[in-house]
Amino acid sequence: MPSLTIERTFDAAPEKVFDYVSKTEHLLKWWGPEGVTLPEYELAFDKKGPWLSVMQNQDGRRFKVSGHVTHVDPPKSVGFTWAWHDENDVRGVESHVTIKLVPAIGGGTTMVLNHVDLPEESAANHEEGWTSSLSKLERLLN
Repeated sequence: MPSLTIERTFDAAPEKVFDYVSKTEHLLKWWGPEGVTLPEYELAFDKKGPWLSVMQNQDGRRFKVSGHVTHVDPPKSVGFTWAWHDENDVRGVESHVTIKLVPAIGGGTTMVLNHVDLPEESAANHEEGWTSSLSKLERLLN
């Protein structure tokens, strides 16, 4: 199954970046691609347990994704499972996301996002979605 790795460097300390990738009040500012809103969510990656988000695009289409936070190691990393739901709210193939944060040379923080075990047909869409979401995060932190 395909995997995806995206690396970004932010002009912020690892502790601040970790807050933005783990705490609800910060996640709500950047989670989901450009133009998407979150009408429903249980979105926190600062503790183990279930999470979900419903993303709604500008046409009103809704996309539900859910999973389970599998590990939290502040301010170094967080990991969670990920699966889209179909129109009958049946959870699909589960993949895994790990976000690692390391101090960058010269200051700031380098994030390495790994999304593994992706279904073949959705890998490109995930890369596009994560890239758009992380651009929003970059604007908040830089």
